[in-house]
Amino acid sequence: MRLKSNLADLCLLATKGQLDQATIEWDKRSAMGVVLAANGYPDVYPSGEVIGLPTDSDDAKVFHAGTKMSGNAVVSSGGRVLCATALGDDTQQAQTNAYELLNKIDWPGAYYRTDIGFKAL
Repeated sequence: MRLKSNLADLCLLATKGQLDQATIEWDKRSAMGVVLAANGYPDVYPSGEVIGLPTDSDDAKVFHAGTKMSGNAVVSSGGRVLCATALGDDTQQAQTNAYELLNKIDWPGAYYRTDIGFKAL
């Protein structure tokens, strides 16, 4: 989320050995991500649970890892399923924003840590 430059352009330059010619622009704000895992992970965990997702914004996005589509629904299909990621003017605001995004996810079977980012504060 912090990379403002076009990733495809950077990858193309890298494949040509020309990454040193790139101008890479980063968002200066802090970012924080909180992983949502299936309850029971890393041992036995269910899959196929329907997940209701909030709308992404420029400052907050849900990244998928262990999901798939089942009809029109997003369902769990792995252990580490989602990452609620947000930006903020500082680390504390990024943390607050990430947990606010996480709380908008409708998935009763989710497990997540509640201490992410506290050592950085």
